[in-house]
Amino acid sequence: MIIPDFVFRFLLSNIKLKYINPNVALNTDWSKGKINFKYFCRNRNARNMQIVFATNNENKLREIRHILGDSFTLLSLGDLNISEDIPETQATLEGNAMQKVRFINNLVDMNIFADDTGLEIETLDGLPGVNSARFAGEDKNSDANIEKALSMMGSAKNRNARFRTVIALIFEGKEYIFEGIVNGHILNEKRGKEGFGYDPVFVPEGKTRTFAEMSLDEKNLISHRARAFEKLKEFLNRKSLLNNKEPI
Repeated sequence: MIIPDFVFRFLLSNIKLKYINPNVALNTDWSKGKINFKYFCRNRNARNMQIVFATNNENKLREIRHILGDSFTLLSLGDLNISEDIPETQATLEGNAMQKVRFINNLVDMNIFADDTGLEIETLDGLPGVNSARFAGEDKNSDANIEKALSMMGSAKNRNARFRTVIALIFEGKEYIFEGIVNGHILNEKRGKEGFGYDPVFVPEGKTRTFAEMSLDEKNLISHRARAFEKLKEFLNRKSLLNNKEPI
């Protein structure tokens, strides 16, 4: 049930809560000794379910909204006014994804997922791996990351690599992991203007173009991220998260 506007305005003016977005309504439950946050978009379709993606990366949000479609209302951290730096200090993609989702779950009690993606290059013994985003430094510069990887590979004949995405989900207090993998190879130079990250140098197996030379529709048919998120979508359907309990 959505809280009427006049009640919501009263809550905003009388309760000092850190994470409130004026575009959503708030329901609180004091029975567990803490605030139990549940957000409902005022004008949402009754069939849509809400889930939080623990990111403010606009590229990721665009891809995942495209994959999940209109049957889900995907909220970002910005939608919840959360601006804290999320820790990513684990040694594996699985560890990082779970660390991120647990961190946000401590701030808001909602169904939340987070992801971590790494490029694993055979000739570099799996590097950059979990450090893919920060391979060349903490500023997460994609061009610098690519240049470092290409420099380390040099003229190596083995150009095999794979992208791997891991999703950590906290749903109704339980934790789940989903994985998507796409194999391919690394070019000697960048090609294409689409995508982000290492997309300009990665050619997926069976293809002749890089991810950066593909449209978003093409990429989402085969990408590691799409494969992982399709598994997440199937899981949510099985759990009948939609209000009317109908499959997507």
